Amino acid sequence: MASKERVCKYGSPVLRRRADEIEEIDESVRKLAGDMFATLERSRGVGLAAPQIGVSRRIIVLSIPQEDGSRWKAAIINPEIVRRAGTAKSEEGCLSVPGVWEEISRSETVEVRGLDLDGKEISVKGEGILARALQHELDHLDGILIVDRIGPLKRHVLKRHLRKLEESTAREEGSAPPATGASEK
Repeated sequence: MASKERVCKYGSPVLRRRADEIEEIDESVRKLAGDMFATLERSRGVGLAAPQIGVSRRIIVLSIPQEDGSRWKAAIINPEIVRRAGTAKSEEGCLSVPGVWEEISRSETVEVRGLDLDGKEISVKGEGILARALQHELDHLDGILIVDRIGPLKRHVLKRHLRKLEESTAREEGSAPPATGASEK
C-alpha cells in the first residue's frame, strides 16, 4: 500500500483497479476521510478518491471553492451517479497525472447518492465544477483516469510524458515499469 502522505501517480496499480465497497463505516473509515482531506488540502485540489492515496476503497472527498471564498466540503462513501443530464467540455487536470491538462467531455449536471461519515444516505446534486469533480472522482473509484477520456491522437502526444510518469512511479513504489511503454487503454 502506498503512503497516505502522498498522492499516487500514473503507473501505480491501485489507480487501475475498481475500489472495494465499504461495508462498515467505523473509525478507520473516518480516519481515512480525515487523511484524504489533509492530502487534498496540501495538494490544493478540489477532489480526491481513496485509490489516489493507495487505498482501494470507495470513498471520495470534495472541497469545492465557493463565490464567497469559503469551500463546500463533503465525504461520500460508496458514491454512485443516479442521474445525469447535458454535456459540457472543459479543461481538467488530475493530481495523479501531473502535468496533463486536457479538454474532457462530461455530463453537465449529475446527482450522486452515497453515505456520509455517519452512515446516513445523502444525495448531492451538482453542476459546473462540482459535477465535474464528482464524475472525475467516481472515475477513480472505477480505475479510470483522465487520459482514458481523451482521444488516441492526444494520448499518443502524451505518450512520452506518461512513460516518464510510469518510470518515476515504479522507482518510488519499488516496482518495474511496464516493458511496453505507456498504456494505451
